[in-house]
Amino acid sequence: MPAGQPVCGECLRDPPPFERTIAALDYGAPWSALIARFKFQGGVELAPVLSGLLREAVRGQPPPELLLPAPLSDARLRERGFNQSWEIARRLGPPADARLLLRIRDTPHQVDLPLDRRASNVRSAFAVEPLRRAEIAGRSVVLVDDVMTTGATAAEMARTLLQAGASRVRLWVLARTPRPDGA
Repeated sequence: MPAGQPVCGECLRDPPPFERTIAALDYGAPWSALIARFKFQGGVELAPVLSGLLREAVRGQPPPELLLPAPLSDARLRERGFNQSWEIARRLGPPADARLLLRIRDTPHQVDLPLDRRASNVRSAFAVEPLRRAEIAGRSVVLVDDVMTTGATAAEMARTLLQAGASRVRLWVLARTPRPDGA
């Protein structure tokens, strides 16, 4: 966003369920290759550097009452060996909780889908841990994710948290994929 511009035109036309997104980087060279290595090639040793970039980007932001990483399904966690969003979130400073927001449905990789099918792919894929639902009520939540493209996953996670009673949801992402039209 240009300096002084608090909301993009698309968010004015169709507001997402999350209040604000802060991204440390554009998902492009050289960062896209580094993030892909981190995420898909077991490059967990890159987590301290990458989380440091996000920590710098969110400096000065109001601290969250809850900091939650984007959850992975059990199958995806076994495939990767780690949750990249958790590896980022746990290094940001405020305590992160990887067991409050759950991925309850395994879905195809978003990256493999056309942009217009991503929202339906993640619909009803998340839930709040039933025995801990009261911990969400009235709280300000920050979701942490590695890459945001269409925002479909973030929107579905935010809707889940708001339905559970969160007062507001913000999103902190390592990288934002620029729109193909340059907007």
